[in-house]
Amino acid sequence: MSPKPSENGTEGDDEREEDDEQDTEEEDTNNEEAEDEEEEDEPRLKYQRMGGTVPSLLSNDAASCVAVAERMIALGTHSGSVHILDFLGNQVKEFKAHTAAVNDLCFDIEGEFIGSCSDDGSVVIISLFTDEKLKFEYHRPMKAIAIDPDYARKSSRRFVAGGLAGNLYFNVKKWLGYRDQVLHSGEGPIHAVKWRTSLIVWANDAGVKVYDAANDQRVTFIERPRGSPRPEILLPHLVWQDDALLVIGWGTTIKIASIKTNQAGGVNGSYRQITSSNMNQVDIVASFQTSYFISGVAPFGDSLVVLAYIPGEEDGDKEFSSSVPSRQGNAQRPEVHVVTWNNDELATDALPVLGFEHYKAKDYSLAHVPFSGSSYAGGQWAAGDEPLYYVVSPKDVVIAKPRDAEDHINWLLQHGWHEKALAAVEAGQGRSELLDEVGSRYLDHLIVERKYAEAASLCPKVLRGSASAWERWVFHFAHLRQLPVLVPYIPTENPVLRDTAYEVALVALATIPSSHKDLLSAVKSWPPAIYSASPIIAAIEPQLNTSSMTDELKEALAVLYEIDGQYEKAFALYADLTKPDIFEFIEKHNLHDVIREKVFQLMVIDHKRTVSLLIQYRDLITPAEVVSQLLASKKQTDSRYFLYEYLHALFGVNPHAGRDYHDMQVELYAEYDQKMLLPFLRSSQHYMLEKAYEICLKKDLLSEQVFILGRMGNAKQALAVIIDKQGDIEEAVEFVSMQHDDDLWEELIRQCINKPEMVGVLLEHTVGNLDPLYIVNIVPNGLEIPRLRDRLVKIITDYRTETSLRHGCNDILKADIVNLLVKYYKEARRAIYLSNEEKGTRSKIDAGTNPMDRAPVLKSMEAKSKTRAGGRCCICFDPLSIQNASVIVFFCCHAYHLHCLMDSTNSITTQKRANTSGNSYANGDYIEDEDDQNTPSGTSRMRCIMCTTAAG
Repeated sequence: MSPKPSENGTEGDDEREEDDEQDTEEEDTNNEEAEDEEEEDEPRLKYQRMGGTVPSLLSNDAASCVAVAERMIALGTHSGSVHILDFLGNQVKEFKAHTAAVNDLCFDIEGEFIGSCSDDGSVVIISLFTDEKLKFEYHRPMKAIAIDPDYARKSSRRFVAGGLAGNLYFNVKKWLGYRDQVLHSGEGPIHAVKWRTSLIVWANDAGVKVYDAANDQRVTFIERPRGSPRPEILLPHLVWQDDALLVIGWGTTIKIASIKTNQAGGVNGSYRQITSSNMNQVDIVASFQTSYFISGVAPFGDSLVVLAYIPGEEDGDKEFSSSVPSRQGNAQRPEVHVVTWNNDELATDALPVLGFEHYKAKDYSLAHVPFSGSSYAGGQWAAGDEPLYYVVSPKDVVIAKPRDAEDHINWLLQHGWHEKALAAVEAGQGRSELLDEVGSRYLDHLIVERKYAEAASLCPKVLRGSASAWERWVFHFAHLRQLPVLVPYIPTENPVLRDTAYEVALVALATIPSSHKDLLSAVKSWPPAIYSASPIIAAIEPQLNTSSMTDELKEALAVLYEIDGQYEKAFALYADLTKPDIFEFIEKHNLHDVIREKVFQLMVIDHKRTVSLLIQYRDLITPAEVVSQLLASKKQTDSRYFLYEYLHALFGVNPHAGRDYHDMQVELYAEYDQKMLLPFLRSSQHYMLEKAYEICLKKDLLSEQVFILGRMGNAKQALAVIIDKQGDIEEAVEFVSMQHDDDLWEELIRQCINKPEMVGVLLEHTVGNLDPLYIVNIVPNGLEIPRLRDRLVKIITDYRTETSLRHGCNDILKADIVNLLVKYYKEARRAIYLSNEEKGTRSKIDAGTNPMDRAPVLKSMEAKSKTRAGGRCCICFDPLSIQNASVIVFFCCHAYHLHCLMDSTNSITTQKRANTSGNSYANGDYIEDEDDQNTPSGTSRMRCIMCTTAAG
């Protein structure tokens, strides 16, 4: 049959000769008939050539097969490569899977694995997202493959494949590896195979067979159409339309088989049980012949898309190769037919495929993107569910898809179907100028039909930027009491309406409980400047504490309070609604002094941020206010935990701020954070020891019990807890060492003396505290102490080391004492020279060579220290405070007049020298300091006469 020209095809096919002499009435009749036909036969498909990397790929190679998943396309080539493409033709991955032409490809339902077979006799299954790759060798050309739809989900890794050998292999992963099972053989090569749910269908020279993998049973056999070309010339095509409908295209025959089973629940490839009672109930629900060779078939809603090859005179049963193009170049263009199950032509388009003149029927293939047939209704596809079809030839790939909404709208407008056109425009695909044409009339029609929601949704497209039109329709909807359906579409800018229009709309929403959610959305999204909040607040406040008050209305009221500047009221509502952003609201409006009434609500929202806020502003909100609110809460479990968080943070900032609640804090630590209890007990002085001990005893907190008992002065009981319950002798030694109590050491030894392991540990840790020999002496005879020898060696070594250190320290101490005493003695023998006049004294000192020249001089200093002579010279016994008399004072507290000391010194020196023979000296009697003989001036320092005489 001759194809119908496509709207997307060439315009030249519709040429007409001049008809000036044709009858006018006949012309009008023909035009009406053509118009009716056009109304009935809206174009179904439009086409585009696949771009991306496909042209460059096919310039050096030839496509041999194609498979399509939900997210990608696989293209097999004659060179043995498998190219993974996106829907635009861009290459994502490439696998050099085979060494010969790829004959068939198959995705699993998840699109995670791709299976391929080739003339090189191999089957390859590759993971697209991991490194998993499996290759199976069958040593004969493999023509068809189908992998389990649930291949990615199941560990069995099942697939079926067949080829020229005539065997259909069913491969399953077992415990010991992959194993092949021959499902069928002996009826010629396997030409095609498909797998849907648990059903496997394949075609060989005899016909089509269906097998149920779930029950391991054959379902049916459909005989090969009579008179069809040999499969080597024109391959059969198998397509599952859904889980129960199988479409078979073979030669010039199309059959649709319905497998009537009690399947239930499975969708999109999930397995469903087929009962044995209806296993063979398979009906051929449709069958028809075509005038063309079928090169591919696919579902199109409740119709079919058929890729047709128009045979020439030379195309009979003559055998020809699909891989070698004809050199004559007289083949016709392939066609895409959209037909019903009764073979009624809905559309026919001829495709200008590159190089079509040289190709045969076997060179073409058709694949489609998996989709749900239920998306097709009334001749239109749901948005996003449009099917895509890929027509593949060796050097070209053409994409076919249904005409979109814009195409459909233009076609509807041409035929005057404005309602349908406007419905399509509402989908967002129409041009704005179309709205002016159909919008106004349709809006009035919808109001008359009382389709207010549809009319409201149409208003933005029809009214657009006209403020007066919008206000008129707002009041019209208000008159009809239908404002809630219009509010979501009312503009707040471009144009801005009068404030009355917005206030009327918001008040209307506030009075209808089902519209409170829309009210909240409006007050949040509408700019506050376009309306006054007071009328809406006045309409909502009477509903407070009534059954009509909803959370949405309460939140809307809070937003309105905020707009109106009533921040405290807004805060109270936000707190009751437990809004997470309330803390930003508090900081934004400086509401720290009002949170004292909503402490528990804030804790419920975010206790960490609330605690931080309460600690930061503890001067405004006292601990007493916080604790009283939390204790008064009905949710005791939550409130106690919040109380713990607050008191813990407060103690960390100021240990004394919450001292009135430290008894409670002990209990909270024991309940929620036992690791923090002991540091708290050590740091705080404001809790009752008896109560704290009862809590620790109840919670079996041993370390805390020891600390409290020690603090209570009950050291022996604390020691018993350490030894009997904790069994930690090291801690016991440390505890006793801190107590500085010899009786406690005796108690420790008494409690450990009959416990061999504790005795050993005690020996190790008493060096420096007790004499280990004492412990050894009181150990009962025959007591076996573990590692006693090693411990005694360690004790002796430690004792020797300690003794050596003590001796060394004593030697250093003695040397330091001697050195410091000598230094002190030398300093104490020095005199202090007191004079009333500095000049006279200096001249006197400089004139002679007396030993006073190195004594320090203090100007105008009065000796206030009471000397041993009672403030008198130790030689003449006159008062020291004689006018114009200089004074010498020694550190031994003896004082002399300078002239008295000089005279006594000279007389004593003369007497000493007279008594000596020139080579002997009386020790201690010589006035000069023997240690000062090496002074630079050669002079000696003065010594106290009284002390020198006493020493003599």
